[in-house]
Amino acid sequence: MGVEKTTANGGSGAAAVSGGGRTVCVTGAGGFIASWLVKLLLEKGYAVRGTVRNPDDAAKNAHLMALAGAAERLTLVRAELLDKESLAAAFAGCEGVFHTASPITDDPERRLDLVVVNPSLVLGPLLQRGVNASTWHVLKYLDGSARTYADAAQAYVHVRDVADAHARAYESPAARGRYLCAGRTLHRGEVCRILAALFPGYPVPTRCKGDAGETAEGCRFSSRKLAELGVAVMPASQCLYDTVVSLQDKGLLPFVPAAAMP
Repeated sequence: MGVEKTTANGGSGAAAVSGGGRTVCVTGAGGFIASWLVKLLLEKGYAVRGTVRNPDDAAKNAHLMALAGAAERLTLVRAELLDKESLAAAFAGCEGVFHTASPITDDPERRLDLVVVNPSLVLGPLLQRGVNASTWHVLKYLDGSARTYADAAQAYVHVRDVADAHARAYESPAARGRYLCAGRTLHRGEVCRILAALFPGYPVPTRCKGDAGETAEGCRFSSRKLAELGVAVMPASQCLYDTVVSLQDKGLLPFVPAAAMP
């Protein structure tokens, strides 16, 4: 996910330390991560231009327009990622662009000050009404869809931390290059054991698929560079807890009381 620090005339420029009414664009604004980024930018005082497929779809965009400050400082515009003209129109007059909808590459001819935030699997509360792929990763272990867990491991990160990482990467004049945004790597079995300890009333799987045992170790990531921007990554238990509570609040999962706090 890219963050472009640009001025309105297309040249490179330092980002502001706070919004102050300055205009930035967020691509794919209705998505899981992008919605939280829009929320944070509005809270910081930015004017946000969000690209969506259909700005007239009131139901699909309702979670964005319900955000504090949206009525005054959020504008939704139609744009397609493969339509350069629609993107150019969306970016016009913006001092920064947050590319949450698509990976991008730096173009030296445009003199972009490009910073990239690479998150691991992202969890946390939903703002949008539907279940995204990373949230389904947790939901299937709670609603009976999955009877076993895979012999696999990966890192997890909270969506609030990912949004914070994007904002700080934009606002910090010293931010350069790529930032990994990832917490501790967990085996799926450990994920299930955390879920079972937090919410024992759900039918969380206790067996590895194929009885193969938990052999996968996954990759280990360092968020040290991100910490230098002031981003503190929440533990996986908090990511999982907040995801489950959000699914309950939205009626996507039957309510079961938590037996413990993360």
